Amino acid sequence: MGIDTVRTEASDDAVGRRREQRGWYFYDWACSVYSTSVLTVFLGPYLTSVAKKAADADGYVHPLGIPVRAGSFFAYSVSLSVIVAVLVMPLVGAAADRSGRKKPLLGAAAYVGAAATTGMFFLDGDRYLLGGVLLIVANGALSVSMMLYNSYLPQIALPEERDAVSSRGWAFGYAAGSLVLVGNLVLYLAHDSFGVSESTAVRICLASAGLWWGGFTLVPLLRLRDRPAAVRSAAAREATAPGLRQLAATVRDMRRHPLTLAFLLAYLVYNDGIQTVISQASLYGSEELGLGQSTLIGAVLLVQVLAVAGALGMGRLARTYGAKRTILGSLVAWTVTLGAGYFLPAGAPVGFFLLASAIGLVLGGSQALSRSLFSHLVPPGKEAEYFSAYEMSDRGMSWLGPLLFGITYQLTGSYRDAIISLVAFFVLGFVLLARVPVRQAISDAGNPVPEKI
Repeated sequence: MGIDTVRTEASDDAVGRRREQRGWYFYDWACSVYSTSVLTVFLGPYLTSVAKKAADADGYVHPLGIPVRAGSFFAYSVSLSVIVAVLVMPLVGAAADRSGRKKPLLGAAAYVGAAATTGMFFLDGDRYLLGGVLLIVANGALSVSMMLYNSYLPQIALPEERDAVSSRGWAFGYAAGSLVLVGNLVLYLAHDSFGVSESTAVRICLASAGLWWGGFTLVPLLRLRDRPAAVRSAAAREATAPGLRQLAATVRDMRRHPLTLAFLLAYLVYNDGIQTVISQASLYGSEELGLGQSTLIGAVLLVQVLAVAGALGMGRLARTYGAKRTILGSLVAWTVTLGAGYFLPAGAPVGFFLLASAIGLVLGGSQALSRSLFSHLVPPGKEAEYFSAYEMSDRGMSWLGPLLFGITYQLTGSYRDAIISLVAFFVLGFVLLARVPVRQAISDAGNPVPEKI
């Protein structure tokens, strides 16, 4: 084979890889609006109001005959969706690795989630049970689709490209979330001018996220391609086993790579802190700092916008210092940010916006680089199987942080003490990650070790 032929094939490979990467970015662009507009902003308060309309005189609804406080229905629905995802993800992940047909599974999960989200338009009156079912389906489908989406990263990017590719994916997601949220907020805040009620405006915002999700999912489905199954693992051969049995099989297989598990443990700890800050920051702003709803919504939007710059900027830092060092630096930044938040004076929106800016700048990069670093630690042919465990760490295990936050507030009566207690997750996560020899972990997984990692 001549040198020119080799160069031509290498060039064709690079062109094909770039095409897949551009298509891959668009799934973050497609599904992130669900997380931003639906979960973070609109669905919680709206579904709670619907449940309260259906409640009895004591404030309870009775799904399947079980008495549930109307104010707790949304939280319980989210928790149940996590359980569903934990049972389904290992099954789908092992099946994807066994068959090599990730794209049809990604498409199925994406369109089930998009259809459920679009169906939220019909969530009116006292249809709280419909809302709970649609939330469980959409949330579970999102987790499954993200697991499959993440598992493409080792296949579409060379080792030295993954930090940048993962960061661009997160940036696309935050950019889409910001864009759609701006449109949603215009409709919501000026609904009278558009001739619709507040309830109808919210339902349009919910449904628009589903239409956006489904529409832009076409791009990755057209550009990504399936690859032959490279490895048929013991866990993959058990892909017809019940969910918990499949999860146990995956964990047993991962025990053969203890350094990969060590990284996953570190990620579980510091990501729990990240997710808790995201979920509790608005509560801290409203209850401890006495800030209004418009200020809190503005802060959410600011986080989304700055997370684009943060993801891209930390991706560039990783090229110079390596992903591990950059993540460690981000954990220091998270710790400093929480410390500054503890001392914020009440009734000071400027300080809260500065806090939101710091969170936004470090948020996207922390998540993007964690994903790309983990992709190096996955044995070839087991991408979906291992990323199912990663996704469960991301979405299914983030309960310790809210528990610590709640217990601290219960014991002290201070949200300041509760927010500063979360520093423990970043400090412990830093220590655990610093102890992981990532070069050895990558080598043990059977992957080439990048020059900067």
